[in-house]
Amino acid sequence: MNMTGTGSPCGACKFLRRKCVRGCVFAPYFCHEQGAAHFSAIHKVFGASNVSKLLAHLPISDRCEAAVTIAYEAQARLQDPIYGCVSHIFALQQQVVNLQAQLASLKEQAAHSIATAANPNADLQSWYQNQPQLESDFHGYFGGGAEINPDASSRNNQSFGSFDSGEMESEVRQWPFQDDLESVAFRYIHH
Repeated sequence: MNMTGTGSPCGACKFLRRKCVRGCVFAPYFCHEQGAAHFSAIHKVFGASNVSKLLAHLPISDRCEAAVTIAYEAQARLQDPIYGCVSHIFALQQQVVNLQAQLASLKEQAAHSIATAANPNADLQSWYQNQPQLESDFHGYFGGGAEINPDASSRNNQSFGSFDSGEMESEVRQWPFQDDLESVAFRYIHH
């Protein structure tokens, strides 16, 4: 009597064209229908005798996992005779490394989001600090040689009546970014 319970030999015995005996080490792991196809790769790569000895020396609780692993390694070796399953293992290891890097990046983003939520003005403060300074803007508008001098602007006071140097500076400080019309007007005043 065989171990498959159907009266047919297991897939390994079918492939080997031998009678499947009671206690066949292959019977629980290689069914009659598809076992022969799976076992053919195992036999080509490892040899039926070697696999039989390996399974017989393992505890029964570990044999199923060993049979699946041996079948996988045999298929991989037939598909890639040089590297076998090593190329697949390497690809999986690379995937793990990439996923770990992605996880670290997401954790960093989450920490930044939590910090931003705790201090919602932080982005506004950093934006304001990164704005160009007023004095450097004036040097760009006036050709670098011009100076911002309260005495010099008081000379132009006659033509603009109510504008004195203090008023102009306070206006400019309120608006750190000036539109094009204001910049043209300031250039015209000093030329």
